[in-house]
Amino acid sequence: MIEIRWHGRGGQGAKTAALMLADVAFSEGFYVQAFPEYGPERMGAPITAFTRINEKEIRVHTNIYAPDMVVIVDETLIGAVDMTKGLKEDGKIVVNTKRPPADVAEAFKDYKGEVYAVDAADISIRYLGKNLPNMPLLSVVTKLVGVITEDAFLNEMTENLKGKFSKKPEVIEGNLNAIKEAWNSAIRVNE
Repeated sequence: MIEIRWHGRGGQGAKTAALMLADVAFSEGFYVQAFPEYGPERMGAPITAFTRINEKEIRVHTNIYAPDMVVIVDETLIGAVDMTKGLKEDGKIVVNTKRPPADVAEAFKDYKGEVYAVDAADISIRYLGKNLPNMPLLSVVTKLVGVITEDAFLNEMTENLKGKFSKKPEVIEGNLNAIKEAWNSAIRVNE
């Protein structure tokens, strides 16, 4: 089973990305779960969301305490929240950041797994005109998880976005362009 914990702030799309990753994996025949951890969330407050993907039925119904991957949607949470808590030693961290790779590597110098950086905010601003990093991050995470090919992912996302934004073709096109660019944009910052 692949377990992913997402850290972001209300309004950045962490919950949406967690759910969409589950949708994509489900379309490929996997069993999935995706859910947020609710509390007194409001726009800008820290939130956590979770995604599980498995080839067999998922019988556990709890938060994820030992994830294979942690996705950091908002880098300002680094240091405020222990991002590596419970993270498997051979897991992955994906950080949405403008920081140089060396700075990201330094922030996670004690972590032995893989650490990736991507400026998902910049990608979303260029294609959507807004800082909505969830779709570029979804693309990076989907590639790293490896449950679907790039072409199949683009097809799935095209259909998904058409369903959500049928009257806003510019939003569909912007998101698809952001997804395409992000697929190969993550940089591994540690070795």
